[in-house]
Amino acid sequence: MHMIAHSSLRNNDLHTLIRAGKIRFGGNRRLKIYGTLQCSSGKKMKRENRVFFNSEKAAIANGYRPCGHCMRAAYKKWKGTV
Repeated sequence: MHMIAHSSLRNNDLHTLIRAGKIRFGGNRRLKIYGTLQCSSGKKMKRENRVFFNSEKAAIANGYRPCGHCMRAAYKKWKGTV
């Protein structure tokens, strides 16, 4: 699975995909940042900017970087400060 825009999903479809494990990470389309679905920063973004991924690999392949809040270790590794 590649990237899925939140605006293209109905709420029921979104919940079904999350429960099935087909959506595991959320991202901000404008900022090119991805993180966990529980991230407080991610929950605040506008629906039209939110995208979803099934894996970190998919997020990275689409040019996204890890969130500095909910994925601190991955962010530090990406930034080169580990």
